Formats: sequence, structure tokens, C-alpha cells
Amino acid sequence: MDLLRFATAGSVDDGKSTLIGRLLYDSKSIFEDQLESVQRASKSRGNDYTDLSLLTDGLRAEREQGITIDVAYRYFATPRRKFIIADTPGHEQYTRNMVTGASTADLAIILVDARKGLTEQSRRHATIASLLRVPHVVLAINKMDLVGWSEQRFEEIYQEFAAFSSKLDIPDLTAIPLSALLGDNVVTRSTHMDWYGGTSLLHHLEHVHIASDRNLQDVRFPVQYVIRPQQSAVRDYRGFAGQVASGILKVGDEVLALPSGLTTTVAAIDGPNGPVDQAHPPMSVTLRLRDEIDVSRGDIICRVGNHPAPTQDVEAMVCWMDADPMTVGRKLGILHTTRMARTVVKDIAYQLDINTLHRDTDTHELGLNGIGRVRLRVTTPLLVDDYDDNRTTGSFILIDEATHRTVGAGVVRDS
Repeated sequence: MDLLRFATAGSVDDGKSTLIGRLLYDSKSIFEDQLESVQRASKSRGNDYTDLSLLTDGLRAEREQGITIDVAYRYFATPRRKFIIADTPGHEQYTRNMVTGASTADLAIILVDARKGLTEQSRRHATIASLLRVPHVVLAINKMDLVGWSEQRFEEIYQEFAAFSSKLDIPDLTAIPLSALLGDNVVTRSTHMDWYGGTSLLHHLEHVHIASDRNLQDVRFPVQYVIRPQQSAVRDYRGFAGQVASGILKVGDEVLALPSGLTTTVAAIDGPNGPVDQAHPPMSVTLRLRDEIDVSRGDIICRVGNHPAPTQDVEAMVCWMDADPMTVGRKLGILHTTRMARTVVKDIAYQLDINTLHRDTDTHELGLNGIGRVRLRVTTPLLVDDYDDNRTTGSFILIDEATHRTVGAGVVRDS
């Protein structure tokens, strides 16, 4: 079975945690003791129903406030596919956590309350999903039971979102009307919306095609760790551990190590359960090379005729996540794949207006949750690809050097 990673997003109280709880409950992916615990917690809060959102809102502060603060990861499987869910916060204050959850997602579910329609957060999360090149987006119009299962209301929201998303880069958009609280169109088709001719949410998640979304052409293997065991039996072992970012590596392939520029061939590939003949994304493996060339953490192994060019000037779209604004001249740490360097903000070309997608070129800083185009100057050359070509080597995070807080996330854009 293949693996689908998906993230939920939307405004506060749109029902994201309830939707995930319903998915887990109706697909029989929770244990009896978990359900009993949720039932007790629901009763203690005075609810006359089982609040399935408590399955994902695990922090005490989340349960007390009825909102999601941290990213809650959940795992479940059906006979067709395995899933990793990132239940991300809806509150504007925690937009940075939504970026974290969506950064590795194959699909994003953007929930909209049928009563409220699109909000600023709905647009912000759609923009972030587009910026992060999430290949598939589901517009889940929730709480249809509270608008009388109205087809007209569903169409109004869908058309408004479709008009907005046409300005973004969302290659695959699917709209599903549902009620997370009652379970309509979550795992099984609803009997209340005969006018809807599509599938349930779970059926869509099981069948959405993701195999062609991965870049299998450009080999990129960021080295995370050099393995040199000290035991005498494996004294000559020298392996380079990491996760395949893109492309397919096979035993016998000629490869290039950057930034040294030295070439060699792959002698062996060791997986978690022993040697394998080839490795593809997102496999985590250890490469053994034919020659003892200089390779260390932060280097990238790639093809001889297909490799990124080192650069110290990085053009990127940045989502700023800190209360202190990003300003021209500010010095930061930058983490790209497994390489850490220092950088300075050389220019902020524009800030993006989330509601209109207008580019404000008069701005001189990015505030909390601001998204804009930025030019960085890096002390050590980075081996970057355009984010459209590679989501791993085309992304980075920015770190405050004094506090070590993650203050921004960026995607490389050549144009």
C-alpha cells in the first residue's frame, strides 16, 4: 500500500478536529479505550454527544479553549491506503503550524463553515497550500446540516473559492459538502444531499492519484549523517545516511557529490531491513560509495549531468512566523536540507495581500503571518532547486540566531 500525507486547514471552529475524529471513528481506526476516554471527557464537559474532536485536540489548553494549537499527527489505514494526518490550527496566531503541517502534505483539506463562507484564514490557507505546491486540494464545505443541506449554498461557496483559487497554482481542486458532526459524506455517502453526485471524503482520499506527483527524474540525496561503526567486524564500513528527496538511485549508478564536485559510483544501498537494489522518495537509506571521496553532512549526492548550481543569492517566497518583523538587513540562520548557514535579508520585493493577491511593492518589512518575495544573501553557497521542481531542495527555514526560534519558511522561486 502507498502512503498519503494530508493536512487539514481552515478557520477556527470550522470543524477540522471533528472531521478527523469522524474519519478515525467511522473507519474503525481507534481503540475502545480511546473512545471510552473521549466519551467520559465529553460527558464531563456537559455534552450530550461524543465530541470526536477530542481525539486530536490532545493538549489541555486545546480542550479547555476548544481550539487546536499544535499540529496533531494521526495515523490510520484502510485496505487501500495508509494515511498520515496533520490536523493544523485554524487560529491566525498559529499559521506557522499550518505551514509545518502542509509542507510535506500530498493533499490539503480546506474546511469552510457553510454558514460563514470563505474567511480571511480560508484564503490564507489556500494561498499557503498553493505556495507550498500541495498537489491536491479538497474544499470541504462543512456543517451542511446547519444550512438545510442547501445545494445553492454549496454552489455559492464553491464558485467563490474557485474564482479565488484560479489566481493561485492549485492543479487539482475537489469540492465535497459534508457534516463532520453527523458523518455525512465523510466515510459514507450522505442520504441528505441527493443533489451531490461525487464521492465521500474517504473514498476520494483512497483513490486520489499521487504516484505522478513525485519527482523521479532529478536525483537529490541530501546527506544527513556519515556512518562509521567502530566494531572491528565492520571496520571498513562507511555509509552516508539520508532520505531520498527525488529521483531513483540504483546500485552501480554514477553519482556526483556536491559541493566537492567529485564523482564515484554507488556500491550498495542499505535500507532499514537490509540491502536494496534501488531507492526512491521518500525512502530513508544509507549509500555506500565505490571510492572514499569527501562527503559530509549537508552535502548532496546527485547525477553527474543533472545537479543544482551552487548559489549565494536566493530569491524566495517567505512566510514570516515571528512577532518581530522581517526587515532588510536582518541577519538570520538558514537551514536548507541538512546544511546550516547564515544569511542576511537583502531586499523585500513585495508583500502579498491574502484577500486580493495584490502585490504591495511599497512594503519594507514582513509582519507576523506575512507572505512576500524576498532576496537573501547566504554566507555559504546553497545547492537549491526551484521549488516547483523539488519541494525538498527548493525549501528552507529561517532561524533567529539569538533565540534559535524558527521565524520563517521559504520556497525558492527563480521567476
